[in-house]
Amino acid sequence: MNYRIVNGSISFGAETILEEINFEINEKDKIAVVGRNGSGKTTLLKSLVDNSMLEEGVGTSKFGVYKQGSPVIGYLKQIDFEDDSRTMLEEILKVYKDITDLENKIENLSSKMQESNDEKLIRNYTESLDRFEFLGGYTYKKEYEIAIKKFGFKSEDENKKISEFSGGQRTKIAFLKLILSKPDILLLDEPTNHLDITAIEWLEGYLKNYPKAVVIVSHDRMFLDRIVNKVYEIEYGTLTSYKGNYRDFEIQKRANYEKQLKDYEYQQSEIKRLTDIANRFRYKPTKAKMALSKLKQIDRMIKVEEPNKYDLKTFHNNFNIKESGKNVLEVKDLEIGYNKVLQKISFSLYRGQKLGIIGKNGIGKSTLLKTIAGLLPPLGGSFSFGYNVSLGYFDQQLEFKNIENTVYEEFIEEFPELTTTKARTILGSFLFTGEEVEKQIKVLSGGEKARLKLCEIFKKEPNLLLLDEPTNHMDIVGKESLEQILSEYKGTLIFVSHDRYFVNKIADTILEFKPGKVTFFDGNYEEFQEWKEKNEELDEKIKNDKNNKTIKNKEKSSKNEFLLNKENTKRKNKINKIEKEIEEKEEEIKVIENEMKKEENVTDYIKLNEFQSKIQELNKEIEEKMQEWEKLNELIEEN
Repeated sequence: MNYRIVNGSISFGAETILEEINFEINEKDKIAVVGRNGSGKTTLLKSLVDNSMLEEGVGTSKFGVYKQGSPVIGYLKQIDFEDDSRTMLEEILKVYKDITDLENKIENLSSKMQESNDEKLIRNYTESLDRFEFLGGYTYKKEYEIAIKKFGFKSEDENKKISEFSGGQRTKIAFLKLILSKPDILLLDEPTNHLDITAIEWLEGYLKNYPKAVVIVSHDRMFLDRIVNKVYEIEYGTLTSYKGNYRDFEIQKRANYEKQLKDYEYQQSEIKRLTDIANRFRYKPTKAKMALSKLKQIDRMIKVEEPNKYDLKTFHNNFNIKESGKNVLEVKDLEIGYNKVLQKISFSLYRGQKLGIIGKNGIGKSTLLKTIAGLLPPLGGSFSFGYNVSLGYFDQQLEFKNIENTVYEEFIEEFPELTTTKARTILGSFLFTGEEVEKQIKVLSGGEKARLKLCEIFKKEPNLLLLDEPTNHMDIVGKESLEQILSEYKGTLIFVSHDRYFVNKIADTILEFKPGKVTFFDGNYEEFQEWKEKNEELDEKIKNDKNNKTIKNKEKSSKNEFLLNKENTKRKNKINKIEKEIEEKEEEIKVIENEMKKEENVTDYIKLNEFQSKIQELNKEIEEKMQEWEKLNELIEEN
């Protein structure tokens, strides 16, 4: 399968969104499309489905769209539910219609075969079984059950009607249907949005092993790193292709830029040198020919274009904070929740620490931040702040007092003491420049709202920051900017995030939420993952050891004595022999002691000394035998 767009472009009215599209998808390709928000990534995906959006680009190649065969393209926005009264399982099973139809056919054939030995019937049954296996009939149920579970649904949800699910859950079900349908080209626009880490990790594995082509638009760098083998970047309206994953793309882009810049600067220097020579000697008769040759040399050069500077327009923070005491937050047996306790938590946080909170959705992460911020009452336990702690809270809901306000009005209402110039300068540092400050809150994108909220929070100069999913609406450059700000932040930080790259970059301690259990770990995300994997391996080993021991014990109890380990049988025989020898020596000591008590021996000191020496000798032999007996028993227990 091959799908190519050559020298395409996309315009809406007089505005050109993408001016030169050269894009290729081969079978089993895993492709990332990256770029700033608003650069045209989603538009490109739509054009892959609807080629009528494309027209001739500005390149020299002939415009065309070339497809090998008729590839089936899967795109989430194409998915809809025809009947809301159907259950989730009924919707999922639509994906497997060929398999379920064949399953019913096999059952019918099986029933008929009980009444007839017709060879045609048997051949049809055998061929159907082979086809059933080829389509994945023996594994499809396990496949969708795992997917349903990993996306945060419970087994009882399978029989709920689509109409009973929330909008977000319906989107997840549609997404599940899409990926399980296995189209030839799977187009995914921000697939990790609103998924927790467990679901993201499952999706990573699924897409990495997906047998067909995948094109992903995503700001999740770790997700892209682990899946893709090709990256297309949209910058300044054009597409540039890079081989490898996202990290490879970053390295290649930097290297290409630096090489082109170096080549450009060298060539400009050479042009200047040759021009200077030509200008100096062009009017001297003896040197005019030489001067002309220098000008021709310049004309023959293949000109190196000056590379576009990285599109790194981003925000920054210059605010200061007052230092808190060393102990910033003490959480002791804190019970959080609304109507019932979700989690019971204990931990201490010190000045400068950066705590990343991870875990599934709906198990208390945001609730903890709201409780610490004073927006929810604790259901039990306690928490307390240290000396001189000032709090800043970022809510992922991004709510504002008045959405009719402009950016400037919102900011100046929050900080009325600021002059217009100062307010505009601060807003400018968060990319609200010129006319941007006159935008109404209601028309801002999610990323713009997040920047405005962060600008307000940082202006208050808190030394304890609580951030709930701060990167949700940010592009990659925006995330990198926030990472830089938070890395340099001198205060203490607690944040919730599903972006593992972001968590790993910022957090020096981890708080993992699981149903009914919270784990505090002193280290970054990668170290936490290694620790978890080791613990899981150890748990698995212990579990296997227990299972093996149980099996072994059952086998032992069911076998005859002669089937026991050969060495252990020898040791047991040796133990029995030693026990008899000890008994014999102890009897011998008793006989001697009786002899010593006889009247004729009581006053015979020579005999008594002989008897005593013999007893000591026997006791020494018994002691040696006992040591040998203990060693043999230890060896048996070890086996």
